[in-house]
Amino acid sequence: MEIVKRKEKNEKREDIALKVTWIGLYVNIALTAFKIVAGILGRSGAMVADAIHSLSDFATDIVVLFGFNFVKKPADADHDYGHAKFETLIAVIIGALLFIVGIFIMVNGIKNIMSIASGNDIKKPNIIAFIAAFVSITVKEWLYRYTIKTGKKINSSAIIANAWHHRSDALSSVSTLIGIGFAVFLGNKWVIFDPIAAFVMSFFIIKVAIEITKSSTGDLLDQSLSKEVEDEMIDLIKKIDGIKNPHKIRTRRIGNDYFIDIHIEVDPNISIKNAHEIATKVEDNVRNRYGENTDIIVHVEPYEIVDEINGGI
Repeated sequence: MEIVKRKEKNEKREDIALKVTWIGLYVNIALTAFKIVAGILGRSGAMVADAIHSLSDFATDIVVLFGFNFVKKPADADHDYGHAKFETLIAVIIGALLFIVGIFIMVNGIKNIMSIASGNDIKKPNIIAFIAAFVSITVKEWLYRYTIKTGKKINSSAIIANAWHHRSDALSSVSTLIGIGFAVFLGNKWVIFDPIAAFVMSFFIIKVAIEITKSSTGDLLDQSLSKEVEDEMIDLIKKIDGIKNPHKIRTRRIGNDYFIDIHIEVDPNISIKNAHEIATKVEDNVRNRYGENTDIIVHVEPYEIVDEINGGI
């Protein structure tokens, strides 16, 4: 995820996340109900299956809403570092659910392809099912774009993961639209394109699920920030007057915030007050670059002037 320089916002980050998720929840409820009715009235098994798939989006919205109620809680006696890791856990759960949905679509697609190839008859769907598929694609694509834009704005892995779940539903509806469209306008023999398209789309859904789960699991297990980010931090600190040899950098991410531990060397002849001011300058510069909630611990050590002189001979 790209590093962004955070700015003051009128709304709290967690409130923005909850707002976009509530909107997604209401849209998913209405869309699922519409697709079920359209699938039954339109005699389309594909549309009913697509509606059931939409229920998975409803489930992930519930997971996000539940999780962010913990994320927004301040640090307490039992959680000195706050509750931000709940957000990472949310993303892992969503990635896992997305993976399951992808496997389900793949397996179901294979079964339908084999069924049609075996000569089983499938009733020709009604035009209302085709219209419902088109509406679903339009609405879910809009919801994806709105959600992922918000997720990137607040730098939330959970909201971005949920956005991709919306996109998976849109892709699912594309295959449904193709299958229903061929069946409605060209006849039952073209219905096989529905499960074929679903099978192809399942690969993209599974790929996104793996990427989301892998990234979020890394954060959950305190994986270090990328080498590029750590090198950038070192370069930033090196530019501060009075600092020698910043080293032993340790980094991790908790939710949206960075936690950094670094050692610096300063002139052993300066006062404790001056050394403290240098360390404070490090903290200020890092927070200005990576966000005011960045947690940084600076270990101050003396550097050896004699060794430095000898090294220069």
